[in-house]
Amino acid sequence: MSNTEVYLGLGSNQGNRANYLAQAIQRLSQRIGQCKECSAVYESKPWGFECNTPFLNQVVVLQTLLPPEGVLREIGVIERELGRIRSVTERYTSRTIDIDILLFGNEVINRPPDLVVPHPRMEQRRFVLVPLVEIAPNEQHPILGSSWTELLATCNDTGWVRKLE
Repeated sequence: MSNTEVYLGLGSNQGNRANYLAQAIQRLSQRIGQCKECSAVYESKPWGFECNTPFLNQVVVLQTLLPPEGVLREIGVIERELGRIRSVTERYTSRTIDIDILLFGNEVINRPPDLVVPHPRMEQRRFVLVPLVEIAPNEQHPILGSSWTELLATCNDTGWVRKLE
């Protein structure tokens, strides 16, 4: 099996948000593969629900030998280790850490509900597109064929996203 670039979206809006992102990246590197690149950390308005605590978001790129299912399994373990509690009733809630597979090479995977790649609706979320444009502005969405820069320019999401210094 060959190395595959996997793009992951990270988010946190509970507790020490920056520490949760850093711990997640460390564990992802240990369990999934070498971290090739990390975007800056961005603060953003919660998406899909009302909450007073903004999210910190980041996109990381790892090289992995694991299959997509293996990456998903390891992400679940890391989220639980970092205190993530999944609500059975609410889809969007506050969380210590959220890790999503955004892209797995150029693969298109459709095994709902847990494994859908590219991540559904990522092109509609500024908090995903802004860090993606930072690290891969000309890479293209495997289904839509548009670059991340083009998708950000046409994104209808009005939520604010600001880079942390």
